[in-house]
Amino acid sequence: MEEKQVNEKTEKAEKATKAKNRTSLKNIIGGDILATDFFRRQTKLLVLIMVLILFYIHNRYACQQQMIEIDKLKKELIDIKYDALTRSSELMERSRQSRIEEYIATKESDLQTSTNPPYLIK
Repeated sequence: MEEKQVNEKTEKAEKATKAKNRTSLKNIIGGDILATDFFRRQTKLLVLIMVLILFYIHNRYACQQQMIEIDKLKKELIDIKYDALTRSSELMERSRQSRIEEYIATKESDLQTSTNPPYLIK
């Protein structure tokens, strides 16, 4: 008879632990699932996974910020190149011999274009 009582008590204890180990929506939402034996044994692994996830998120965010900065700098570089090309063409046009001769003629200077070809001094 005592064996039956002991067996019944162990069966009740097993049922109670099974009921505790049963995963339900209430246990998940309430956070009771974190107190299970599996999660207690795997705590270090779970913390490592969380750290890696945070690192991944931060790395992706930083990469996106750098890509935005690169695009902005590329647009700025194109604008600067066009500006330099415009200024270069303006300078070329102003420094043409015909333009310089016109400018000198309007200022009534005694300067004239040379009729003799240039020569090298050795």
